[in-house]
Amino acid sequence: MAAEAWPAADRQSGRLRIAQVAPLYESVPPRCYGGTERVVSYLTEELVRLGHQVTLFASGDSVTTGKLVPCSPHALRLDRRCTDQLAHHFVLLEEVFKDTSRFDLIHFHIDYLHFPLSVRQACPHVSTLHGRLDLPDLVPLYSKFAGVPVVSISDAQRGPLPWLNWQGTVHHGLPPDLYRYREERGKYLAFLGRISPEKRVDWAIETARRSGMPLKIAAKVSSGDEEYFKAEIQPLLRQSGAFVEFLGEIGGEDKEEFLANAYAMLFPIDWPEPFGLVMIEAMACGTPVIAHRCGSVPEVMADGVTGFVVDGVAEAVQAVRRVAALSRGKCRQVFEERFTAGRMARDYVAIYQRVLREKPATSIMASRGVSRTEDRG
Repeated sequence: MAAEAWPAADRQSGRLRIAQVAPLYESVPPRCYGGTERVVSYLTEELVRLGHQVTLFASGDSVTTGKLVPCSPHALRLDRRCTDQLAHHFVLLEEVFKDTSRFDLIHFHIDYLHFPLSVRQACPHVSTLHGRLDLPDLVPLYSKFAGVPVVSISDAQRGPLPWLNWQGTVHHGLPPDLYRYREERGKYLAFLGRISPEKRVDWAIETARRSGMPLKIAAKVSSGDEEYFKAEIQPLLRQSGAFVEFLGEIGGEDKEEFLANAYAMLFPIDWPEPFGLVMIEAMACGTPVIAHRCGSVPEVMADGVTGFVVDGVAEAVQAVRRVAALSRGKCRQVFEERFTAGRMARDYVAIYQRVLREKPATSIMASRGVSRTEDRG
C-alpha cells in the first residue's frame, strides 16, 4: 500500500499517523479477560478522539473507530483451531512492516517480538512493556536491544532493568464513563483477575474467612494453571461452601456490577505486578482496594484513601474492618484525577513527540545493537 498524503497543516497542528500494534491473544477490546488489549483499545479510541489518524493491527474480531488491519480472523486464546499462535504474530509483523512509510510512529504492545525488525527500520517506534521484567532470560535479550525506546507502565516495573532506553512511565487509564460510580457500599469482598499462584486467590479466601465476609471470585483459569486450580484452589472452594462463590471469567456489564456492588476488592498479589488494571477499575466504581505491597501497588494506590496497602493476610483482615471509614467518593475522585484514558493518551502523545524529535540518534543506537554500557556512555 502506498503511503498516504498527510497535509502540512495537520503536521503543524501536531496530529500524527500512528500505528497501534496489539497482541492477537484477545480482541481489542477483549470480551472478558485481557488487560493489554483493553488498554490498547482505550488508548486507540482516545487518540482518534484527539484527532490523530490511528491504524490498529489486531485480531479480526476487534472493534475500533480507527482503521483496523486484521492479522488473524479471531482472537487466539479461545480459538481451539489455533495450534501455533506465534505463526499468526509473524503475519502481524509482516502487515506492520511491509510499508512503514504509512506512519509517523509505530507503537508496539507485543513485548520484544518485533525488536529485530523495528531496529532496522527508519520509522520511529516505541514499545510499551506490559509484562514482568524480573526474569533472568530477559537480561541477554534486552542487553542486545538496549537502544530500543521503551515505556514502562509503572516506575516499579523498571527495577530489574533500569538501564533500558526508558522514554517515560505511563500509568494505565480508563474512559471516565466506562464504570458507573456507586455510593452504596456492598456486602461482599471481590477478587477479580486470573487463577495463578502469584495472584494468591488462596490468600483472598483466607482473608474473607477470617473477616467473616462472603467472597465472590471472578477469574479465568488458563490452560497452564488448570492443575494448580484443581489441586490447590478447588479444595478451598469446597471447604468454604456457600461462603465463597466462584463465578469464573466475566466481562463487560457483569464486571461493572461485580465491582460496583462490592464492599471492597482484594488484590493479594505475591509477584512484581507491573500495574494491576483491576485496581483502577475498582476505584472507578468507588470500591476501595485492599492490596498487598508488591510491584506497582504502592505507586498506584493512595494508601488510606483508595483502600489500604498491606503486608500479609493479618493486615488485610484488619484493613477489611477499616474499609467502612473510607469515602467511596474519594476513590472515584482519585481515579478521575490520575487514571483516565485522556490523561494516558496525552502522556503517550508527549512521548511520541519526543521520540520523533530524537529519531536519528535513537534509530542509530538501536540498529547497531549498542550495549547498555556504550548506550549510557
